[in-house]
Amino acid sequence: MAVSLDNLNVAPFAPLRRTPEEPSLPPESRLAMPTQSLARWSDEERARFAGPDAAKPWGARAFVFGGGLLLTAYGAYEMYEVVAVSRTTVLQYVLLGLFVVNFSWIALAFTSAVLGFLKLLFRPGGGTTTETPLSTRTAIVMPVYNELTSRTFSALEAIRESVETTGEGGAFDYFILSDSTSPDAWVAEERAFFALRRRISPQARLYYRHREKNHHRKAGNIADFVTRWGGAYEHMIVLDADSLMTGECILTLVRTMEADPRAGIVQSLPLILNRNTLFARVQQFAARVTGPVIATGLAIWSGRDGNYWGHNAIIRTRAFAAHCGLPDLKGRPPFGGHVLSHDFVEAALIRRAGWSVYMLPELEGSYEESPPSLIDLSVRDRRWCQGNLQHSRVVGASGLKLATRQHFATGIMSYLASPFWLLQLMVGIALVLQTTYIRPEYFSRDFRLFPSWPRFDPERALWLFAITMGILLAPKLFGLVLMLVRSGSRRAAGGGFRLVVSAVLEIILSALIAPILMVVQSGSVFQILIGGDTGWNPQRRDDGSIPLRDIVRRHRWHTALGLVTGLSAFLIATSLFLWMSPTILGLVLAIPISWLSGSLAIGLALKRMGLLLTPSETRVPPIVERANALQIENARLGFDDASALRALHGDAHLRDLHETMLDHKPHRARGEFEPERVMAEAKIIDAATVDEAVAWLKPREAMVVLHDRALLALAMRLQPAA
Repeated sequence: MAVSLDNLNVAPFAPLRRTPEEPSLPPESRLAMPTQSLARWSDEERARFAGPDAAKPWGARAFVFGGGLLLTAYGAYEMYEVVAVSRTTVLQYVLLGLFVVNFSWIALAFTSAVLGFLKLLFRPGGGTTTETPLSTRTAIVMPVYNELTSRTFSALEAIRESVETTGEGGAFDYFILSDSTSPDAWVAEERAFFALRRRISPQARLYYRHREKNHHRKAGNIADFVTRWGGAYEHMIVLDADSLMTGECILTLVRTMEADPRAGIVQSLPLILNRNTLFARVQQFAARVTGPVIATGLAIWSGRDGNYWGHNAIIRTRAFAAHCGLPDLKGRPPFGGHVLSHDFVEAALIRRAGWSVYMLPELEGSYEESPPSLIDLSVRDRRWCQGNLQHSRVVGASGLKLATRQHFATGIMSYLASPFWLLQLMVGIALVLQTTYIRPEYFSRDFRLFPSWPRFDPERALWLFAITMGILLAPKLFGLVLMLVRSGSRRAAGGGFRLVVSAVLEIILSALIAPILMVVQSGSVFQILIGGDTGWNPQRRDDGSIPLRDIVRRHRWHTALGLVTGLSAFLIATSLFLWMSPTILGLVLAIPISWLSGSLAIGLALKRMGLLLTPSETRVPPIVERANALQIENARLGFDDASALRALHGDAHLRDLHETMLDHKPHRARGEFEPERVMAEAKIIDAATVDEAVAWLKPREAMVVLHDRALLALAMRLQPAA
């Protein structure tokens, strides 16, 4: 939450107190992290353990994949009967093939959800861990990238306080690992770090590191920590900038690791919280209702061959260092270069080496946030799309477990499904157009007495559509049933009536958003296939409001596609228009839907009405209340609103602390010049005041100044603002 300094009775650059400072980083304890090969693997490299490995969940896998196969076979048969009323054409066979691919995808999700539903319905309790004192040390690491310090540091402080209340606080150290490329964000992080450590204690075991070059992005950020300090810690708990975890949740993860020497990664199930825009509240409600069903089913059939989602998980540090050094893929992005979605690959490599990877879906106290609007989701989804499609280069790597390859295939298909659905709709339109306007073939080569044209069985088609929708919506209904039969969850979600209304509202809004996402993801897949690369922009986490002109620019082609499709379908056949109406409606209304998705007012109005409520909103966990209160306090400090150079210029002690954390660079060779450094130096020399320097320096030039002691000293000699 950004707060204007003009409305606060605080000094914008209140100097830090001159007290003896502990080092910002502990002594290094290095670990080697060799780069792994995807082409070669020998079982001799596997970790060896005493005793047999845990039994594979073959029964659960047979149920999920066998059931999915049977459902797909049934759907394929029904679809064949729909199109085989007369002689089947090439287009009808294409439609049949696309339907089978798409139906198999939702059938597999359905059988997995059935497994999760049955487990939660009849055996809702999870495993327990003994409350023995911890015997190992764990690092809690939070990578950040141009984030608001008011948010990230409040979350980390709340996590630390929660851990301390367990009595096991001495077993944990805390690291903020910054990859920020914004000069203002970097210095704001430093100010927030020193302020927090003084407020807690100089011996708080709280550390901060900023990388000058964000090599390999988040994966490189974590790898840098592991290779420099990982040797001092048996485990590390990796957070995201929006993560929140209770002390009890963290202790359970550590005790699980200590009790299971085979465990390499143990993943918690983070639930979404603190969301208030309409779109985010829909996501928050769906994650709370449906998420546990899907995650539990996935955890059961995956067993020890599970997956890793990149945060809110505990990792055995030495196993990670030994086996998770990511190679660069051959070629250029989007399919070459460094691995974008690193978490799946890290899970695959550590599992290949014999370590277990699994999830504790029943573990409470793990939270995250979500994008506030449809456009924000699309921006993040574009990066995830590229990362998952890039896994097509990894799925065939040597030595991977079969379940691991399935995880990769699932991730790839989650994005290919959109263009497949779009193709299926286009082929369906073409078939109806062919039936309506193209003359039948009266004299075929087989000399039949009757003309031949493509026909359909409408009653069977309607039945198949109902089956498809039932399978698609079943996981949502499973989650709703579980919420309704549990009195505590039902009351905490506003009561049975409001819960049902909320579920219907979520289904309607999701149905309207689905065709927009289908077209967006199809466009992303197409761009990636022709070589388009994506960046790595920081995620917006609070405000969902986007200027209307940007929304119109982003969705104008979606609206045009909806209008053209609707008009064409209506002219071809009224039945086709009615069949496609949900897709047409979502696309035609793309602009108002996207605008409404980021509406804070509508989201809060629904919250006041008791709709789209989750139990964590009516019974707010103490750590959430504490983090929210700390965020308000941190926002009042104004660190996120300040210019980096002005902050350093106004506080000599902060400047000294900043310089102590800079790496020592070798002197440049004579005749070698960096263009950005030359421009930064020229602008500082030409500036009379620090305000002029701030106005003239581009972000990259300002970063050069902040990294260079000589240039920084030159900038500090400028006159203060008038």
